[in-house]
Amino acid sequence: MASASVPYLTPEQYLEIERQAEFRSEYLHGEMFAMAGTSFNHNRIVRSTERALGRALDGRRCDVFFLDVKVHVPATGLYTYPDIVVTCGPIAALDKHQDTLTNPLVIVEVLSPSTRNYDRGEKFQHYRSIPSFREYLVLAQDEIRVEHHVRQPDGAWIFREHTALTDVVHLASIDCNLNISTLYADVEFPTA
Repeated sequence: MASASVPYLTPEQYLEIERQAEFRSEYLHGEMFAMAGTSFNHNRIVRSTERALGRALDGRRCDVFFLDVKVHVPATGLYTYPDIVVTCGPIAALDKHQDTLTNPLVIVEVLSPSTRNYDRGEKFQHYRSIPSFREYLVLAQDEIRVEHHVRQPDGAWIFREHTALTDVVHLASIDCNLNISTLYADVEFPTA
């Protein structure tokens, strides 16, 4: 039995569909991929992190976007929705719709069971091709763990891991500190 072929979509077709859709989808190489739903902990971590970044950047020419702003990776063609994106200075929007960024400075992803390998691997590889992109925070939702990746001047990436509530993550590209205890406020971890 022959399998049904998936129709190829242009980026323009994807954007037209996506802007009217009820649910978010990523796009890569002519295909749309539905994004998984999130948990209570995922939402708590995103909310706390967005608030902490907003407070830290208050009064500066930076924006913190979360959940519904797309990032386009020109080098690879990926369109995706990071959990949180920080930009500083002028926003480079893809088009007049002002819903797709091309110049993220900091990206934050909260790991879900279905996306953890993708967020750490292929998705991070896509993000690294964005010239403006400097720091990547990956937060676990089932334990206290923040993975912090920082681009160096030579293009190499340095990795640090934070696993204690007393730790502080310093985001050098936006000169702010985030307390791990603040990021994990109200999170209920599974019991053994």
